[in-house]
Amino acid sequence: MTDLQDQPHLDKIRESLLLAILSSAAFEGWSAKALADAARDAGIDPGAVELACPRGCLDVLAFWSRKADREMIAVLEKTDLKTMRVRERVTFAVRARLNAIGSDNREAASRAAARLSMPGALFTGKRLIWQSADAIWRALGDPSTDYNFYSKRMILSGVLGSTLMVWFEGDEERTSTFLDRRIENVMQFERFKGKVRKAKAKWPDPITVLAKLRYGTGKARPRRM
Repeated sequence: MTDLQDQPHLDKIRESLLLAILSSAAFEGWSAKALADAARDAGIDPGAVELACPRGCLDVLAFWSRKADREMIAVLEKTDLKTMRVRERVTFAVRARLNAIGSDNREAASRAAARLSMPGALFTGKRLIWQSADAIWRALGDPSTDYNFYSKRMILSGVLGSTLMVWFEGDEERTSTFLDRRIENVMQFERFKGKVRKAKAKWPDPITVLAKLRYGTGKARPRRM
């Protein structure tokens, strides 16, 4: 089953559940009991919880991720990105995504990552990271298509996931250093792809080469006397 999309009439319930569970998730994790306790504290009927979150905490986590993506996009839209280089834009966007989680929710987010790495939730975790990477590239106006579209999102998903693991430790300076290093790796890869594209443009067309091998150059050979 795929993650639930934005549904305003149900997102209000998910929002209330998220706010209620965040305070306890850092200690109790993202369990069925934690969700039931959050529903009770928020005064939400169990039937409404089932309707809004048929997969329990996984749907609350999916809502939280989408909410953080929207907050990140809002920050990017208010920022003059044109004055930044590509690497600066991506770095800024990743940091904005981390800020959208909030340092106060760091432990709850760490427990969320642990929950999403469990069997039955791994696909959801990967999907949410991919959606965040996609949201970043779209917000930055990425025009890529085909292979580049998927490769950029795949690489940025790796950057996001690994940076989050470092950010969970609470050392902001180490997180910044790690992120800068990972972004540099991404830019090196992009430069490598650029060189490959330029080199490929100079390569002969393989179909033309094969045709010449089979049919010759088309030029008549001079007769021997």
